[in-house]
Amino acid sequence: MEKYFAYLEQLRQSGETNMFGAIPYLQREFPELYFDKDRAAQILQAWMSSHRKDGEDKC
Repeated sequence: MEKYFAYLEQLRQSGETNMFGAIPYLQREFPELYFDKDRAAQILQAWMSSHRKDGEDKC
């Protein structure tokens, strides 16, 4: 998960996309996710959950 989280953090910092739309970016960056949208969505959800504090979304 570390490599996915690092990529998502870089993507967030770039401002290239709203993070709710990050699934296609994950799929393009990581070949193992290209045909596995559900797994990409799980990774994104886990990353978003790791950024929440006291019920606030920091993404």
